[in-house]
Amino acid sequence: MKKNKSRKKGRKQAQKSVHSSAEPTSTGATRAKNTAPPLEDRLIEVRDLCVDFRSAKRITHAVRHISFDIKPGETVALVGESGSGKTVSALSIMRLLPYPAASHPGGEIFFKGEDDLLKVRGRKLRQYRGNAISMIFQEPMSSLNPLHSIERQVGEVLELHRGLSGEAARKIVLDLLHKVGIKDPEQRLESYPHQLSGGQRQRVMIAMALANEPDLLIADEPTTALDVTIQAQILELLKTLHKDMGMAPLLITHDLGIVRKMADRTCVMKNGEIVEKGDTLEIFNDPQHEYTKHLLNAEPKGEPPEDDENATTIIETKDLKVWFPIKRGFFRKTVDHVKAVNGVSLKLREQQTLGIVGESGSGKTTLGLAILRLISSQGPISYIGERIDEYQIKDMRPLRRDMQIVFQDPYGSLSPRLSINQIIEEGLIIQQPDLTKAERRDRVSFELEEVGLDPSAQDRYPHEFSGGQRQRIAIARAMVLEPKFVMLDEPTSALDVSVQAQIVELLLKLQEKHKLSYLFISHDLRVVRALANHVIVMRNGIAVEEGPAKQIFDDPQIDYTKALMAAAFDLTASHAEKIVAQ
Repeated sequence: MKKNKSRKKGRKQAQKSVHSSAEPTSTGATRAKNTAPPLEDRLIEVRDLCVDFRSAKRITHAVRHISFDIKPGETVALVGESGSGKTVSALSIMRLLPYPAASHPGGEIFFKGEDDLLKVRGRKLRQYRGNAISMIFQEPMSSLNPLHSIERQVGEVLELHRGLSGEAARKIVLDLLHKVGIKDPEQRLESYPHQLSGGQRQRVMIAMALANEPDLLIADEPTTALDVTIQAQILELLKTLHKDMGMAPLLITHDLGIVRKMADRTCVMKNGEIVEKGDTLEIFNDPQHEYTKHLLNAEPKGEPPEDDENATTIIETKDLKVWFPIKRGFFRKTVDHVKAVNGVSLKLREQQTLGIVGESGSGKTTLGLAILRLISSQGPISYIGERIDEYQIKDMRPLRRDMQIVFQDPYGSLSPRLSINQIIEEGLIIQQPDLTKAERRDRVSFELEEVGLDPSAQDRYPHEFSGGQRQRIAIARAMVLEPKFVMLDEPTSALDVSVQAQIVELLLKLQEKHKLSYLFISHDLRVVRALANHVIVMRNGIAVEEGPAKQIFDDPQIDYTKALMAAAFDLTASHAEKIVAQ
């Protein structure tokens, strides 16, 4: 027994001595020397962590010898592009990697200077997960159970870790949903994930992660699907919680604006390695590594086509309404309606981009789906002068070639069972059945090349591609039919900043080449500014402001639009909320 204690003591002393001097970055640049606290004073200590993924043919070194630590109450950010190893590193802390395909050939992860999380098993590991350490996952639709209501999913965390159920749990669930910005939480308790918007689903994930007030909150792109004002509120909430409770957030994000506002220290990752780390302000003001400089300079840029009022009108709506009935009681009588879209009129011309902006739940996506006749609506919808609002499914089928959509989540919208060739050629099989298999393959190859992908990759599957590559595949699927009108539903929301810039450049190139008209739905106003000629601002199903993009961005007229701009362009959350309240 004494021997084991002496070994443990010796190991800790050795670790203390290792951290007593400054740590060089991968480039050899050294930040200011800080005397590191003893291991026991750190919440998490990651040392020399390695993660390998083994397949039948090869071993992929996803993470290579990374080291970082998090002190109680401190916010640390892991920054880097898709595939850099950020999420894999975080999942290693939670021990959520798919073993035995994933392995840790080296490294240690200590929690509060005691347990090595890579060696903890069974009940003790379960005590850490969800209680001491919690995680907000990036893709809420695939993380939430589609068969359970929101109340059950959030309440399950309280029941498992705190033994709460019934009214006691319900009260806390309502409080959590209110804190994360879900309107009318009482009405949402019985809702299922598919009945919520992308931003609302992400807020439910955040509520679940905060339920047990963890010591360490791993936030994997926590605001990816959120609009700018709710994003500001969530970040303010995380700040408050970590101050009041001593909770330490580990932020995994590609949004450098969030990092600048939130993180005390930052680690920049590339190809599984930490290439630079240090105080956040120091890294932003004086980056040492070329990759860090690249990330800081990356921002969506572009010049949308000039507004042409004489161009052919492609899409037009007048007083469009989409109302969903609220049914209650044994006989499911309609007692009210959710007015998702309530009297919106718009006009989209050839080779123009109409940006639809607003908070989650404002009706942006519902409006787009109604225009495409994918959901029922009331009010005239015209496509190149032809009324289509009363068309049935069979009447719309010939028009599907001209009217396409690119969805928000490329991972969810691409079938994992089909190869890239099969995904892209599916529309050709339906719309152009006379094409031979060889001709279809040639068309797929051409389209992949047009969106910047290697045509030889068409026999691979979606999971073999990064997020940006999957979105390019989704764009290729839409473009292969040579449409005139494309609805783009948050096509860049889950992408790295540098990849966002590439997608914006691609969309502008395709628009000019094929004279495309875009309905661009997004909460990312920086991307909208790079793409849109004209902008409609929506709130609670109503178009509250409309005009040329330059006017909306430079001189918004109403308080709500001013609040969106304030939250989007680096003003504080409190400033944005103050504007809304005026």
